[in-house]
Amino acid sequence: MSQSAKPKSSALIQQLNDHVAVRMTIIFGSIWCVYAFLVFSLIPLAAPAWQNTLLYISNCIQLVALPALMVGNAVLSRGTDQRAAEDHAALMEILNDVRAEVAELKTVTNDLALKTEAATHRPPSEIVSISDEAVINVMDEAPHATVASRPA
Repeated sequence: MSQSAKPKSSALIQQLNDHVAVRMTIIFGSIWCVYAFLVFSLIPLAAPAWQNTLLYISNCIQLVALPALMVGNAVLSRGTDQRAAEDHAALMEILNDVRAEVAELKTVTNDLALKTEAATHRPPSEIVSISDEAVINVMDEAPHATVASRPA
């Protein structure tokens, strides 16, 4: 047997074992299985002579079912663990993106605060241009209005 055929057959057997274990876990975890075992447990009431045989069968079922359920749960939890790891990786990526955006926002906010602080401490401008046509000199004192008297 070649080296490449051995891992392939081993992986196939492992996959088959996992499938059987998961199937048994699903079957033993169903309500129909509960009903079947309930009926099975009531058989000795109708046929007491079969009690020893049914007890033996019950023990065999328990000996097979318990390891099968444990293996099935382990297989099912592998998928859950893998999904949890993928979710964790995605959430960490999102967290890193959010941290980068928060750092950028802090930089923008600090720049804005510095510009605002500089603008509040800047001396007022002497000339304010409202438009290209009107310029107002705000530092000059307002001209005193003088009323000229007209001759009557």
